Amino acid sequence: MNGEPGRTRTPWRRRLLWGALVAVLAVAGSAVGVSLYVGWQLTHPVRKALTGTLADAGLAYEAITFPSVGDEEPLTLRGWYLAARANGAKPKPGVIVFAHGYRQNRLQEDVPALALARDLVRAGYDVLLFDFRNSGQSPGRLTTVGILEQRDLLGAVRYARERRPDARVGLLGFSMGAATAIQVAAASPDVAAVVADSPFADLKAYLRENLSVWSGLPHSPFTPLILSLIPPLIGADPEAMSPVRAVAAFDGRPLLLIHGTADTKIPLADSRAIARQAQGHAEVELWTVEGADHVKAYARDPAVYTKKVLAFFDQHLGSSRSY
Repeated sequence: MNGEPGRTRTPWRRRLLWGALVAVLAVAGSAVGVSLYVGWQLTHPVRKALTGTLADAGLAYEAITFPSVGDEEPLTLRGWYLAARANGAKPKPGVIVFAHGYRQNRLQEDVPALALARDLVRAGYDVLLFDFRNSGQSPGRLTTVGILEQRDLLGAVRYARERRPDARVGLLGFSMGAATAIQVAAASPDVAAVVADSPFADLKAYLRENLSVWSGLPHSPFTPLILSLIPPLIGADPEAMSPVRAVAAFDGRPLLLIHGTADTKIPLADSRAIARQAQGHAEVELWTVEGADHVKAYARDPAVYTKKVLAFFDQHLGSSRSY
């Protein structure tokens, strides 16, 4: 009599354990599935279409293409070249290449970049605006928040150097483009000066702290899962994207960091970290704009912003000094 109840309890316990195991595996599988989906969405954002041309702003321009640098099969990137002379201005010895942010295109309408480009062209600078891979009119299906985009910006720098061998190249980047500009300047001696508006300091650290904001998912377990799945998903490691480390290779070249004190997407602390690390490696200045949100320093006061950026490029792109 005592043995029979034991025989009936054993299958019941096994069924309970198997049920619990299946439930755990289902939850784990769901978490992995959701993480894969979010990782895919983040690296394959919907392409933002161009909403106009520079002719709408009364500017003369040339539609251009150029190859990325470093890809086994280079991408043919698309952009616009705005020559100062073609727009009635006396050319200065500098070409300024714009680098747009994540989920943006060459227009970077949240700045807006087109108005700033117009001001720089009228001041005498040639300006190159282009779309990173998987953005605007450029090809590609993958966005890597600066990792592979460095190859695109290197292609733009090469194009600018070939187009104006007499001129020095400056970079002006926003958000992801700002971080990418710092990385490219550290890698390429063809870059003479950089203006970085609202960059992140380190991609992996930034994602670890802020991915839940972008994904809308709880930090645990999704952030660690997504970060572990992204490298094999895109074939690139976020650890390779670290402006705070890259700035050590500036070799004394100038860097102007711009960041709003009310930035809700990338904290001011990121630019401060880059500025601290740049000491002794770059001619660095951090300009903080009171009350400005993410890449909103220009909109806060266009005249002051333009004057600041022009003064920086006039000093460093028009100089005969070498780095």
